[in-house]
Amino acid sequence: MKKYIIASIGILMASLTFAQEPIPIKISGNIFNTKVDSVTLTQFVGNRFSNIAKVPMTEKGDFSISTKVPYPDFYVILIGEDRINIILREESDIKIYGDGANLNTFCNIVGSDESKNMKVFITQMLEYNQKRAELEQRLQTEPQNRELISKDLQGAHSDFISNREIFVAQNRNSPALLPAMTTYDVNTEWQYYESVALMIEKSLPGSPSIKSNYDNYLAQKAQKEAMDFLSPGKEAPDFEELMLDGKTKMKLSDLRGQVVLLDFWASWCGPCRRENPAVVKLYNEYKDKGFTIMSVSLDKTKDPWEKAIQKDGLVWPNHVSDLQGWSCAAAQKYQVRGIPFTVLIDREGKIIQTKLRGAELEQELKRIFAE
Repeated sequence: MKKYIIASIGILMASLTFAQEPIPIKISGNIFNTKVDSVTLTQFVGNRFSNIAKVPMTEKGDFSISTKVPYPDFYVILIGEDRINIILREESDIKIYGDGANLNTFCNIVGSDESKNMKVFITQMLEYNQKRAELEQRLQTEPQNRELISKDLQGAHSDFISNREIFVAQNRNSPALLPAMTTYDVNTEWQYYESVALMIEKSLPGSPSIKSNYDNYLAQKAQKEAMDFLSPGKEAPDFEELMLDGKTKMKLSDLRGQVVLLDFWASWCGPCRRENPAVVKLYNEYKDKGFTIMSVSLDKTKDPWEKAIQKDGLVWPNHVSDLQGWSCAAAQKYQVRGIPFTVLIDREGKIIQTKLRGAELEQELKRIFAE
Protein backbone atom coordinates (compact mmCIF):
# COMPACT_ATOMS: atom_id res chain seq x y z
CA MET A 1 0.00 0.00 0.00
CA LYS A 2 1.10 3.49 -0.77
CA LYS A 3 1.13 6.39 1.65
CA TYR A 4 -0.37 9.42 0.01
CA ILE A 5 1.53 12.59 0.77
CA ILE A 6 0.29 15.98 -0.31
CA ALA A 7 2.36 19.12 -0.58
CA SER A 8 1.94 21.63 2.24
CA ILE A 9 -1.09 23.15 0.51
CA GLY A 10 -2.54 19.78 -0.39
CA ILE A 11 -1.67 19.67 -4.08
CA LEU A 12 1.29 19.89 -6.43
CA MET A 13 2.22 23.42 -7.35
CA ALA A 14 4.29 24.50 -10.31
CA SER A 15 7.22 26.89 -10.22
CA LEU A 16 6.44 28.02 -13.75
CA THR A 17 5.23 31.47 -14.72
CA PHE A 18 3.00 32.22 -17.68
CA ALA A 19 3.10 35.44 -19.66
CA GLN A 20 -0.53 36.52 -19.47
CA GLU A 21 -2.69 39.24 -18.03
CA PRO A 22 -3.62 38.94 -14.32
CA ILE A 23 -7.22 37.88 -13.75
CA PRO A 24 -9.72 39.52 -11.34
CA ILE A 25 -11.15 37.41 -8.50
CA LYS A 26 -13.23 37.84 -5.35
CA ILE A 27 -13.13 35.77 -2.16
CA SER A 28 -15.23 36.57 0.91
CA GLY A 29 -16.92 34.83 3.78
CA ASN A 30 -17.11 34.32 7.49
CA ILE A 31 -14.95 32.24 9.81
CA PHE A 32 -16.48 32.31 13.27
CA ASN A 33 -15.00 31.02 16.49
CA THR A 34 -11.44 32.16 15.72
CA LYS A 35 -8.89 34.51 17.24
CA VAL A 36 -7.29 35.19 13.86
CA ASP A 37 -7.53 38.82 12.71
CA SER A 38 -6.49 38.46 9.05
CA VAL A 39 -6.82 36.26 5.98
CA THR A 40 -4.11 35.75 3.36
CA LEU A 41 -4.45 34.66 -0.26
CA THR A 42 -1.25 32.92 -1.28
CA GLN A 43 0.22 30.32 -3.59
CA PHE A 44 2.85 27.67 -3.06
CA VAL A 45 5.47 28.34 -5.73
CA GLY A 46 8.62 26.25 -5.80
CA ASN A 47 9.27 25.51 -2.13
CA ARG A 48 7.64 28.48 -0.46
CA PHE A 49 4.44 30.48 -0.17
CA SER A 50 4.14 33.59 -2.31
CA ASN A 51 1.56 35.93 -0.77
CA ILE A 52 -0.82 37.79 -3.08
CA ALA A 53 -3.17 39.64 -0.74
CA LYS A 54 -3.74 40.00 2.99
CA VAL A 55 -6.95 41.49 4.40
CA PRO A 56 -8.27 42.07 7.93
CA MET A 57 -10.93 39.88 9.50
CA THR A 58 -13.59 41.50 11.67
CA GLU A 59 -14.32 40.39 15.21
CA LYS A 60 -17.33 38.50 13.84
CA GLY A 61 -15.10 36.68 11.35
CA ASP A 62 -16.11 38.48 8.16
CA PHE A 63 -13.50 39.07 5.44
CA SER A 64 -13.39 40.09 1.79
CA ILE A 65 -10.63 39.87 -0.82
CA SER A 66 -10.93 41.60 -4.19
CA THR A 67 -7.74 41.44 -6.21
CA LYS A 68 -6.04 39.95 -9.25
CA VAL A 69 -4.04 36.74 -9.51
CA PRO A 70 -1.36 35.96 -12.10
CA TYR A 71 -3.24 33.17 -13.85
CA PRO A 72 -5.99 30.56 -13.40
CA ASP A 73 -4.53 28.04 -11.00
CA PHE A 74 -4.56 26.48 -7.54
CA TYR A 75 -4.28 28.89 -4.61
CA VAL A 76 -4.43 28.77 -0.82
CA ILE A 77 -6.35 30.74 1.78
CA LEU A 78 -4.36 31.00 5.02
CA ILE A 79 -6.35 31.52 8.20
CA GLY A 80 -3.87 31.29 11.02
CA GLU A 81 -2.31 27.85 10.64
CA ASP A 82 -5.26 26.50 8.65
CA ARG A 83 -5.03 26.19 4.88
CA ILE A 84 -7.92 26.03 2.46
CA ASN A 85 -7.08 24.97 -1.11
CA ILE A 86 -9.10 26.64 -3.85
CA ILE A 87 -9.15 26.84 -7.63
CA LEU A 88 -9.37 30.34 -9.10
CA ARG A 89 -10.50 31.19 -12.61
CA GLU A 90 -11.14 34.56 -14.21
CA GLU A 91 -14.00 36.36 -12.43
CA SER A 92 -14.14 33.73 -9.68
CA ASP A 93 -16.40 34.85 -6.84
CA ILE A 94 -15.96 32.38 -3.99
CA LYS A 95 -17.42 32.47 -0.50
CA ILE A 96 -15.99 30.50 2.41
CA TYR A 97 -17.82 29.80 5.65
CA GLY A 98 -16.44 27.80 8.53
CA ASP A 99 -15.75 27.12 12.18
CA GLY A 100 -12.30 28.45 12.99
CA ALA A 101 -11.95 25.91 15.78
CA ASN A 102 -12.14 23.02 13.29
CA LEU A 103 -11.87 24.17 9.67
CA ASN A 104 -10.80 20.73 8.48
CA THR A 105 -14.26 19.39 9.30
CA PHE A 106 -16.52 22.43 9.26
CA CYS A 107 -15.80 24.47 6.14
CA ASN A 108 -18.16 25.19 3.25
CA ILE A 109 -16.99 26.59 -0.07
CA VAL A 110 -19.67 28.31 -2.18
CA GLY A 111 -19.30 29.47 -5.77
CA SER A 112 -16.69 26.88 -6.82
CA ASP A 113 -17.87 23.29 -6.87
CA GLU A 114 -14.44 22.14 -8.05
CA SER A 115 -12.78 23.75 -5.01
CA LYS A 116 -15.42 22.28 -2.70
CA ASN A 117 -15.03 18.78 -4.16
CA MET A 118 -11.25 19.01 -4.05
CA LYS A 119 -11.40 19.90 -0.36
CA VAL A 120 -13.55 16.83 0.38
CA PHE A 121 -11.02 14.54 -1.30
CA ILE A 122 -8.00 16.14 0.39
CA THR A 123 -9.71 15.69 3.76
CA GLN A 124 -10.28 12.00 2.99
CA MET A 125 -6.64 11.64 1.99
CA LEU A 126 -5.35 13.27 5.17
CA GLU A 127 -7.64 11.12 7.32
CA TYR A 128 -6.40 7.98 5.56
CA ASN A 129 -2.76 9.04 5.98
CA GLN A 130 -3.31 9.57 9.69
CA LYS A 131 -5.08 6.24 10.16
CA ARG A 132 -2.42 4.41 8.19
CA ALA A 133 0.38 6.01 10.25
CA GLU A 134 -1.36 5.00 13.48
CA LEU A 135 -1.82 1.40 12.31
CA GLU A 136 1.78 1.15 11.08
CA GLN A 137 2.95 2.41 14.47
CA ARG A 138 0.87 -0.29 16.15
CA LEU A 139 2.50 -2.89 13.92
CA GLN A 140 5.79 -1.94 15.54
CA THR A 141 4.52 -1.81 19.12
CA GLU A 142 1.99 -4.68 19.06
CA PRO A 143 3.62 -7.57 17.18
CA GLN A 144 1.21 -9.98 18.91
CA ASN A 145 -1.68 -8.30 17.05
CA ARG A 146 0.06 -8.14 13.68
CA GLU A 147 -2.51 -10.18 11.76
CA LEU A 148 -5.48 -8.16 13.04
CA ILE A 149 -3.72 -4.82 12.48
CA SER A 150 -2.69 -5.85 8.96
CA LYS A 151 -6.34 -6.58 8.15
CA ASP A 152 -7.34 -3.16 9.47
CA LEU A 153 -4.60 -1.58 7.37
CA GLN A 154 -5.78 -3.38 4.26
CA GLY A 155 -9.38 -2.39 5.01
CA ALA A 156 -8.46 1.28 5.41
CA HIS A 157 -6.59 1.16 2.12
CA SER A 158 -9.52 -0.48 0.32
CA ASP A 159 -11.91 2.14 1.71
CA PHE A 160 -9.68 4.95 0.47
CA ILE A 161 -9.37 3.42 -3.00
CA SER A 162 -13.17 3.13 -3.19
CA ASN A 163 -13.57 6.78 -2.18
CA ARG A 164 -11.01 7.78 -4.79
CA GLU A 165 -12.85 5.91 -7.54
CA ILE A 166 -16.08 7.69 -6.62
CA PHE A 167 -14.30 11.05 -6.54
CA VAL A 168 -12.75 10.54 -9.98
CA ALA A 169 -16.05 9.36 -11.49
CA GLN A 170 -17.89 12.40 -10.11
CA ASN A 171 -15.25 14.93 -11.18
CA ARG A 172 -14.27 13.84 -14.66
CA ASN A 173 -12.28 16.41 -16.65
CA SER A 174 -12.06 18.70 -13.61
CA PRO A 175 -8.88 20.28 -12.21
CA ALA A 176 -10.14 19.09 -8.81
CA LEU A 177 -8.61 15.72 -9.76
CA LEU A 178 -5.07 17.07 -9.44
CA PRO A 179 -4.50 15.96 -5.81
CA ALA A 180 -5.70 12.48 -6.76
CA MET A 181 -2.75 12.26 -9.13
CA THR A 182 -0.40 12.06 -6.13
CA THR A 183 -2.15 8.93 -4.87
CA TYR A 184 -1.60 6.61 -7.81
CA ASP A 185 1.26 4.13 -7.81
CA VAL A 186 2.56 4.46 -11.36
CA ASN A 187 3.97 0.93 -11.15
CA THR A 188 0.71 -0.83 -10.31
CA GLU A 189 -1.98 1.69 -11.29
CA TRP A 190 -0.60 3.13 -14.49
CA GLN A 191 -3.80 2.93 -16.54
CA TYR A 192 -5.72 4.91 -13.91
CA TYR A 193 -2.91 7.43 -13.47
CA GLU A 194 -2.72 7.98 -17.21
CA SER A 195 -6.49 8.26 -17.58
CA VAL A 196 -6.71 11.01 -14.94
CA ALA A 197 -3.65 12.82 -16.31
CA LEU A 198 -5.25 13.01 -19.74
CA MET A 199 -8.61 14.05 -18.29
CA ILE A 200 -7.27 17.11 -16.51
CA GLU A 201 -4.71 18.21 -19.13
CA LYS A 202 -7.01 20.89 -20.57
CA SER A 203 -9.26 21.38 -17.57
CA LEU A 204 -7.79 24.74 -16.53
CA PRO A 205 -6.23 26.56 -19.52
CA GLY A 206 -3.28 28.73 -18.53
CA SER A 207 -2.62 26.89 -15.26
CA PRO A 208 1.09 26.30 -14.57
CA SER A 209 0.20 23.52 -12.12
CA ILE A 210 -1.81 21.61 -14.72
CA LYS A 211 0.99 22.03 -17.26
CA SER A 212 3.59 20.90 -14.72
CA ASN A 213 1.46 17.88 -13.85
CA TYR A 214 1.11 16.94 -17.53
CA ASP A 215 4.86 17.35 -18.08
CA ASN A 216 5.43 15.04 -15.12
CA TYR A 217 3.04 12.51 -16.65
CA LEU A 218 4.99 12.61 -19.93
CA ALA A 219 8.24 12.06 -18.02
CA GLN A 220 6.71 9.14 -16.13
CA LYS A 221 5.45 7.68 -19.38
CA ALA A 222 8.89 7.91 -20.97
CA GLN A 223 10.44 6.26 -17.92
CA LYS A 224 7.82 3.53 -17.92
CA GLU A 225 8.42 2.79 -21.58
CA ALA A 226 12.17 2.63 -20.93
CA MET A 227 11.55 0.26 -18.00
CA ASP A 228 8.98 -1.86 -19.80
CA PHE A 229 11.41 -4.75 -19.88
CA LEU A 230 10.74 -5.09 -16.12
CA SER A 231 6.95 -5.18 -16.44
CA PRO A 232 5.04 -8.04 -14.73
CA GLY A 233 5.17 -11.26 -16.69
CA LYS A 234 8.45 -10.47 -18.45
CA GLU A 235 11.40 -12.77 -17.81
CA ALA A 236 13.84 -11.28 -15.32
CA PRO A 237 17.14 -10.53 -17.09
CA ASP A 238 19.75 -13.02 -15.94
CA PHE A 239 23.20 -12.00 -14.76
CA GLU A 240 26.26 -13.50 -13.09
CA GLU A 241 28.10 -11.83 -10.23
CA LEU A 242 30.76 -12.49 -7.59
CA MET A 243 29.63 -13.55 -4.15
CA LEU A 244 30.90 -12.23 -0.83
CA ASP A 245 34.03 -14.41 -0.84
CA GLY A 246 35.22 -12.60 -3.98
CA LYS A 247 35.82 -15.91 -5.79
CA THR A 248 32.56 -17.75 -6.26
CA LYS A 249 30.16 -16.61 -8.97
CA MET A 250 26.42 -17.11 -8.98
CA LYS A 251 23.66 -16.40 -11.46
CA LEU A 252 20.19 -15.14 -10.76
CA SER A 253 18.94 -18.17 -12.69
CA ASP A 254 20.63 -20.44 -10.11
CA LEU A 255 17.65 -19.65 -7.88
CA ARG A 256 15.06 -20.78 -10.43
CA GLY A 257 12.32 -22.77 -8.72
CA GLN A 258 12.06 -20.36 -5.80
CA VAL A 259 10.28 -17.05 -5.37
CA VAL A 260 13.14 -14.53 -5.38
CA LEU A 261 13.36 -10.99 -4.09
CA LEU A 262 16.14 -9.33 -6.07
CA ASP A 263 17.23 -6.51 -3.76
CA PHE A 264 19.61 -3.72 -4.86
CA TRP A 265 21.06 -1.96 -1.80
CA ALA A 266 24.28 -0.67 -0.18
CA SER A 267 25.76 -0.35 3.29
CA TRP A 268 25.76 3.45 2.97
CA CYS A 269 22.06 3.63 1.97
CA GLY A 270 20.01 4.78 4.98
CA PRO A 271 16.59 3.81 3.55
CA CYS A 272 17.97 0.39 2.62
CA ARG A 273 19.27 -0.24 6.13
CA ARG A 274 16.00 0.91 7.68
CA GLU A 275 14.11 -1.48 5.40
CA ASN A 276 16.34 -4.47 6.22
CA PRO A 277 14.59 -5.56 9.47
CA ALA A 278 11.30 -5.98 7.59
CA VAL A 279 13.06 -7.92 4.82
CA VAL A 280 14.76 -10.18 7.35
CA LYS A 281 11.42 -10.88 9.04
CA LEU A 282 9.78 -11.84 5.73
CA TYR A 283 12.74 -14.05 4.79
CA ASN A 284 12.52 -15.95 8.06
CA GLU A 285 8.77 -16.26 7.70
CA TYR A 286 8.74 -17.64 4.14
CA LYS A 287 12.16 -19.24 3.54
CA ASP A 288 10.84 -22.72 4.23
CA LYS A 289 8.00 -22.20 1.76
CA GLY A 290 10.21 -21.46 -1.23
CA PHE A 291 11.15 -17.80 -0.77
CA THR A 292 14.70 -16.47 -0.96
CA ILE A 293 16.55 -13.21 -1.49
CA MET A 294 19.43 -12.24 -3.76
CA SER A 295 21.06 -9.03 -2.53
CA VAL A 296 23.13 -6.98 -4.96
CA SER A 297 25.29 -4.41 -3.19
CA LEU A 298 26.28 -1.10 -4.75
CA ASP A 299 29.20 -0.74 -2.35
CA LYS A 300 32.72 -0.01 -3.58
CA THR A 301 34.64 -1.76 -0.81
CA LYS A 302 34.08 -5.13 0.81
CA ASP A 303 34.56 -4.28 4.50
CA PRO A 304 31.50 -2.00 5.04
CA TRP A 305 29.39 -4.29 2.84
CA GLU A 306 30.30 -7.36 4.91
CA LYS A 307 29.84 -5.55 8.24
CA ALA A 308 26.40 -4.29 7.19
CA ILE A 309 25.35 -7.84 6.31
CA GLN A 310 26.40 -9.05 9.74
CA LYS A 311 24.97 -6.11 11.68
CA ASP A 312 21.58 -6.22 9.93
CA GLY A 313 21.33 -10.01 10.18
CA LEU A 314 20.99 -10.63 6.44
CA VAL A 315 21.32 -14.37 6.90
CA TRP A 316 20.52 -15.53 3.37
CA PRO A 317 23.59 -16.71 1.42
CA ASN A 318 22.95 -14.92 -1.85
CA HIS A 319 25.02 -11.73 -1.49
CA VAL A 320 26.78 -10.50 -4.63
CA SER A 321 28.62 -7.42 -5.84
CA ASP A 322 31.35 -6.39 -8.27
CA LEU A 323 32.16 -3.47 -5.90
CA GLN A 324 31.70 -0.91 -8.67
CA GLY A 325 29.09 1.24 -6.92
CA TRP A 326 26.52 2.73 -9.28
CA SER A 327 28.46 1.20 -12.17
CA CYS A 328 27.60 -2.29 -10.90
CA ALA A 329 26.93 -4.43 -13.99
CA ALA A 330 23.74 -5.94 -12.59
CA ALA A 331 22.40 -2.52 -11.55
CA GLN A 332 23.16 -1.19 -15.03
CA LYS A 333 21.34 -4.13 -16.57
CA TYR A 334 18.27 -3.40 -14.43
CA GLN A 335 18.58 0.36 -15.00
CA VAL A 336 18.67 1.03 -11.25
CA ARG A 337 18.45 4.78 -10.60
CA GLY A 338 17.79 4.69 -6.88
CA ILE A 339 18.00 2.27 -3.96
CA PRO A 340 16.50 0.33 -2.37
CA PHE A 341 15.19 -1.14 -5.62
CA THR A 342 13.52 -4.55 -5.60
CA VAL A 343 12.25 -7.01 -8.18
CA LEU A 344 10.03 -9.88 -7.04
CA ILE A 345 10.46 -12.91 -9.32
CA ASP A 346 8.35 -16.07 -9.52
CA ARG A 347 9.52 -19.68 -9.60
CA GLU A 348 9.71 -19.64 -13.41
CA GLY A 349 11.98 -16.59 -13.42
CA LYS A 350 9.28 -14.11 -14.46
CA ILE A 351 8.76 -10.72 -12.88
CA ILE A 352 5.86 -10.39 -10.46
CA GLN A 353 6.39 -6.74 -9.51
CA THR A 354 9.07 -4.12 -8.93
CA LYS A 355 9.67 -1.65 -6.09
CA LEU A 356 7.74 -3.65 -3.50
CA ARG A 357 8.65 -2.71 0.06
CA GLY A 358 7.24 -3.00 3.56
CA ALA A 359 3.53 -3.79 3.81
CA GLU A 360 3.18 -4.07 0.00
CA LEU A 361 5.83 -6.81 -0.14
CA GLU A 362 4.28 -8.57 2.84
CA GLN A 363 0.83 -8.57 1.22
CA GLU A 364 2.23 -9.92 -2.06
CA LEU A 365 4.05 -12.77 -0.32
CA LYS A 366 0.89 -13.62 1.60
CA ARG A 367 -0.95 -13.81 -1.70
CA ILE A 368 1.73 -15.97 -3.34
CA PHE A 369 1.94 -18.40 -0.48
CA ALA A 370 -1.84 -18.37 0.01
CA GLU A 371 -1.96 -17.37 3.64
